[in-house]
Amino acid sequence: MRRADRLFQIVQVLRTRRLTTAQQLAERLEVSTRTIYRDVQDLCLSGIPIEGEAGVGYLLRQEVNVPPLMFNEAELEAIQVGMRMVQAWGGKELSSAAKQAMIKVEAVLPERLQDYQSLMFAPDFHIDSDEFKFLDVLRKSSRLREYLLMDYRDAKEDTSQREIRPLAIYFWKGTWTLLAWCELRNDFRNFRVDRITGLINQQRHFAVSPGEEMHDYIAMMEAKYGTE
Repeated sequence: MRRADRLFQIVQVLRTRRLTTAQQLAERLEVSTRTIYRDVQDLCLSGIPIEGEAGVGYLLRQEVNVPPLMFNEAELEAIQVGMRMVQAWGGKELSSAAKQAMIKVEAVLPERLQDYQSLMFAPDFHIDSDEFKFLDVLRKSSRLREYLLMDYRDAKEDTSQREIRPLAIYFWKGTWTLLAWCELRNDFRNFRVDRITGLINQQRHFAVSPGEEMHDYIAMMEAKYGTE
């Protein structure tokens, strides 16, 4: 990461108005804490109103307007590839949003990047359009924490109906998978989205339940399989 980009990112993180330690900034930006200390000092000398101290944390007391930095080719390519994947596999609403977002990005590109196009694609001509038909519902219900009544067909073609708390959706080994808390099994369960045959919103919200949240599942998996 270029130093100018790193300084810009530090300011953006501190604009959240949360006390942020040098260690947290270093982990996020993948540099040493010594580099963060030096960067913060330079930002202060340039007039950015950063308050705090080493070992305690930093924050911005005032709103700061920092001109956005323009993308380089690698960053633009990452955006293009990500947008293409969302358009192909993200469901109707996110697909439309991705197209509009890309139009906005292209509108502010400098002339030297106007014709830049990544040669990495996410073709959708071989995908069954019904495969992702429940993604929009699952995405919204996960965010709004709404109970769903789900009809499901497993790999053995056995069907079941169960009430679930949708927690997250992730793309795993070529297919979207739903992480949910299953009320029938009283445990975490993963469901392939393309095997869901029906969904009914129960019009009820579920509360935060310690031990039954996404981060609990991640911690359980890390403890079971370890992390690199």
